[in-house]
Amino acid sequence: QVQLVESGGGLVQPGGSLKLSCAASGFTFRRYVMNWYRQAPGKERELIATCTTTGGSTNYADSVKGRFTVFRDNAKNTLYLEMNSLKPEDTAVYSCNARFMSTKYWGQGTQVTVSS
Repeated sequence: QVQLVESGGGLVQPGGSLKLSCAASGFTFRRYVMNWYRQAPGKERELIATCTTTGGSTNYADSVKGRFTVFRDNAKNTLYLEMNSLKPEDTAVYSCNARFMSTKYWGQGTQVTVSS
């Protein structure tokens, strides 16, 4: 059974930090490109970070570049997202996604709220 389980979300003050995790099981994690998406209320889902299979290459949306870092541990079948200098506009449900050719898997998401 394929599973992607996100964790690490919560409430944080502006300027604070959080680290999200995405634990994968049921498929060959190291073969999949991994992505982080987010969706804020009333907005479309946004691709914010991509990590290639080995973690050797990453890409970021302009909205998070310089503040967020995506990386993976293939030995632990886990994807991470370190988020620093958080802003209220970062408030959203964050979801991980696994992609290999035409196959895609999604996690259920974890809520991140940035507020004082």
